[in-house]
Amino acid sequence: MKINYFISFLVLFILAVSCQKDQPNVKSAPPRKVRYELYTNEDFSGDQKNIQFSLFIRNGQKTIFDSLLSNMKISDIPDSNHKIIIEKWVPGNESFTLAIGFNYQIENVGMSWFLDSFPAKDSLKVLSYSFR
Repeated sequence: MKINYFISFLVLFILAVSCQKDQPNVKSAPPRKVRYELYTNEDFSGDQKNIQFSLFIRNGQKTIFDSLLSNMKISDIPDSNHKIIIEKWVPGNESFTLAIGFNYQIENVGMSWFLDSFPAKDSLKVLSYSFR
C-alpha cells in the first residue's frame, strides 16, 4: 500500500515537472508616471475670474486619463512654493510616446492648453506649468 502511494506521488511529481513550460526571462518595462505641477509666478491677486483646469494623457489612439480640477479663482492659483502636485501612474503604455498636458478655461474669456510629450523610453515625466 505504501508503495502505491509512493508510485502515485512519484508519477504526479514527474508529470508536474515535465508539464512546466520554460518561461523566457522577459524583463518588464519599468512603470511610468506623470507628475503634474501647477503654479504661477505672476501676481493675480486682483483677478477674480473663474478658471477650470483639466489634466490629460493621450497615447495617440485614445485618451487614457482625463481629470477636472475644482473651479478656482485666478487669484487662487498658488505660487511656486505651494504648487498643486498630482501624480498619475500610466501602466500598459510603455511602448507609446504620450501626449500630456493641461487644458484650462477662463470664464467669459476662452480656452487654452499647455502640452508636452512623454517619450516611450522615459519612466518619469514632470510637467511643470507656470500659469501666465
